[in-house]
Amino acid sequence: MNLLLLVPDGVGVRNFVLGNFLQQAGEKGHVYALHVFPENLVETYSRGLGHQVQWQPLMPFPDKPLSFTLRTALYYAQMHWADTQAMRYNRRLPVRGSWRARAAVHTAQLVGRAAASSRGINMLDRWHCSAVERMPEVEHYRQLFKKIKPSVLFCSHQRPSIILPPVLAARSLGIPTATFIFSWDNLTTKGRIAAPFDHYLVWSEHMRREVLRYYPDVSAEQIHIVGTPQFDPYTNSEMLWTREEFFGRAGADPSRPLICYSGGDAGTCPEDPEHARVLLDLIRAGRIQGNPQVLLRPMPVDNGSRYDKVRRDYPELIYLQPMWLHTEPGDWSRVMPLLEDVQFLANLTHYADLNVNLASTMTLDFAIHNKPIVNVAFDVASPPPFGKPLWDYYYRFEHYRPVVELGAARFARSPEELADHVNAYLKDPGLDSDNRRRLVEFEVSLPLGQSGQRIVDVLGAIAH
Repeated sequence: MNLLLLVPDGVGVRNFVLGNFLQQAGEKGHVYALHVFPENLVETYSRGLGHQVQWQPLMPFPDKPLSFTLRTALYYAQMHWADTQAMRYNRRLPVRGSWRARAAVHTAQLVGRAAASSRGINMLDRWHCSAVERMPEVEHYRQLFKKIKPSVLFCSHQRPSIILPPVLAARSLGIPTATFIFSWDNLTTKGRIAAPFDHYLVWSEHMRREVLRYYPDVSAEQIHIVGTPQFDPYTNSEMLWTREEFFGRAGADPSRPLICYSGGDAGTCPEDPEHARVLLDLIRAGRIQGNPQVLLRPMPVDNGSRYDKVRRDYPELIYLQPMWLHTEPGDWSRVMPLLEDVQFLANLTHYADLNVNLASTMTLDFAIHNKPIVNVAFDVASPPPFGKPLWDYYYRFEHYRPVVELGAARFARSPEELADHVNAYLKDPGLDSDNRRRLVEFEVSLPLGQSGQRIVDVLGAIAH
């Protein structure tokens, strides 16, 4: 197998560069990786791979007016047609930018609404691909692929628009293409997948059904259940430190319970600093028992500055910024992880006593370790930032409904309930254990630790 790997963002690096995937793929043949990280990180990410992988940057792909309008129209058409709870909110977001950009988006909104059917979306998709196929970036990739002769193209993340030119070039040359659906919420909260692929690799049977539902032009034979490599490190016991070493590295007291507060990004979780403040006040007041300590870990794309005042007001707060490099500040796709962060997160989810978050993917990370999760479901601000209470907003999103329906977390709809749920879990961590196990089985169908090898095997079958 001669694998062509597209790595258009830092999440792709975490899932497919920092784990065992590249080494396993290299054992089957050569790997040619097109990426977006700075050249000074190539050496860091190449350690231990020898000459198995050849690296080259992805070409920048600036939108032309026509391709931008068609791509944005596809985004709105998908959101109107799929019409999920999250999409209804996203399509109402205010349009920002220059008057030209706003005019293009408003035009795209009208076109997208008019084309909001399976047939209309497919027509827009063809127009969009036709417009992009004439761009020089596609011809550049055609010439490159004729030279390196890949047997399969695999994309680590289906959303960034930069992936479209290489995918179209590969398809024009008859090279089979595949993508990984990287997160449990992407099919129901985001717009259209950025490029047409021949194959789709998904986490679970549940995600397979979602692809069939929201992309009716995709057949069941094109979908492959592989699990997800982002959780594979949790099965690697060699990554674990001793409890004393972890607490020492974190600056925490190993004799006291540890609560991890997992932050979201500023746009989707604007009240995170206030929620952390409420949690710390409850501990100070003795309302939460057992003298626990709080470790706050922001989302990797968050530079953490919005927590500065909380950190000043609560010096007892343990604040640890994820070890991700903001190579182009303000661009989420250019935030790049280090292997040290993968190891730290494996230890944090292993040793923390419970997790508090606002409808975060970290619910799954902690459920995998069978650690209790409390979801914040009350607002501090008035009126609420999203125009309705958090409980009636995030916890109605399709991807998060299984957490609610399976009882895999407890939901704090007030500060008092936050204290009650934390106290209950600290007293008996086994509460809701079976529900957490059922959630993991539902979202990640296959055993953890083997996803990378499964993906290599599927790609090998596609290539041949």
